[in-house]
Amino acid sequence: MFQATRQRLAIWYTMITAVLFLLFATGVYIYVRSTLIERIDDTLSHVVEVVGRSLAFHSSINRRPPSANDVFQILQAQELIEPGEEDHIDLEWFNADGELGWFTFLEPLNVPLHINPNGETIRINPSFPIKSSEPDTALQLRQITKPITLQNKLLGYLRVSHPWFEVTKPTHQLMWDLSIGIAIMVGMVGAIGWFLSGLAMEPVLEAYQRLKQFTADASHELRNPVAMIQTNVQVALSEPEIKDELKQQLTVVERLTRRLGKLVEDLLFLTRQDSGMIHWMPVTVHLDEVLMEVVEEQQAIADERGIHLLLDLPESDVAADANAWFKVQGDRDQLCRLFTNLIDNALHCTPSLGMVRVTLQSSVATSIPRLQVRVTDTGVGIPETELPHIFDRFYPIHPVPSCSKGKGSGLGLAIVRAIVDNHHGQIEVESQLNKGTMFVVTLPTE
Repeated sequence: MFQATRQRLAIWYTMITAVLFLLFATGVYIYVRSTLIERIDDTLSHVVEVVGRSLAFHSSINRRPPSANDVFQILQAQELIEPGEEDHIDLEWFNADGELGWFTFLEPLNVPLHINPNGETIRINPSFPIKSSEPDTALQLRQITKPITLQNKLLGYLRVSHPWFEVTKPTHQLMWDLSIGIAIMVGMVGAIGWFLSGLAMEPVLEAYQRLKQFTADASHELRNPVAMIQTNVQVALSEPEIKDELKQQLTVVERLTRRLGKLVEDLLFLTRQDSGMIHWMPVTVHLDEVLMEVVEEQQAIADERGIHLLLDLPESDVAADANAWFKVQGDRDQLCRLFTNLIDNALHCTPSLGMVRVTLQSSVATSIPRLQVRVTDTGVGIPETELPHIFDRFYPIHPVPSCSKGKGSGLGLAIVRAIVDNHHGQIEVESQLNKGTMFVVTLPTE
């Protein structure tokens, strides 16, 4: 229980930290990427402004729109006509009719003219000759397109392009670095969280161990006084000259003492179970013999309450060796206690003239051979809201008037669950109010 709690604490601490790191890394990535794009757009805008001003100045002197040769000379003067370089800014000049007049690419880009002075990212033909170490990003360009005017007269359009991998290359490297850093940090946080959760759980574990030890010691010390009280009461009841009034009072004391003794035994069992003090070597147990023994012991209670207690065992021709199906590996005393508790519960919650049926059968739900024991009664049933909690210790199931089990210790089903877990089995329960309850215990065979 404490180990699972420690694991949950460490996992939650690691997950929360990982989410915070992821949010931080996402913010850093978005900031760096937007900064790179903004820097490229500023560069493109500056080039458009410088070249556009030169084109406008040239047109004002020559009193005509710039020709392709004029654009070439201007770009050469600006040292912007070195095509084919990865980090080169390429330019295209379109006349006033939108026809391509000059370009610095190795071949025409064949991208429709689209005026966008704020910058946009476009995809180009995969066969277009742009060098890049990242083929996917080589198919994209960052562009700014701006009309060039002189005295409100359109001279043409200037489009400036920049390779997009100037953005993706550093951002991919940043993403890789952030991923490695986050993985390392989350691993370190997980280790530190495991260590810190262990420190946090130490006081709780120590207090719990002291509580378990106290419960075990108190239960052990109470066994002898309770047994002595019960013995003395039984001796007093055996006296022939005892008065009826006193005999009635002693009978009540004897019954309460017996109930107290059972509570002490249950507490001692669960305490030893929790602390791992119960050590037993599994032996071969014939489950049919255990059930016959328990049913025989409970038959007197069933007869007293007017309840039909039935035991159904498989027929001898179920398999070539039917007795082999009855064998399980476990502790005989624990198995007896398991089915005694279940049958006792069924008898106490079944009204007179009802029926409790105990059925032993093989399970074919999985490929692993298993045995199923079904304890079915026609009693008052259990409310659906209570079913998930009936195996909790001292869980206060709402009492039903016709069910006398409300006077028990509240530990019987908790012991049943502990014994089933010890034998690597499963237990399920189905119930309907005023119709009955069925407990299904599944145990692996030998």
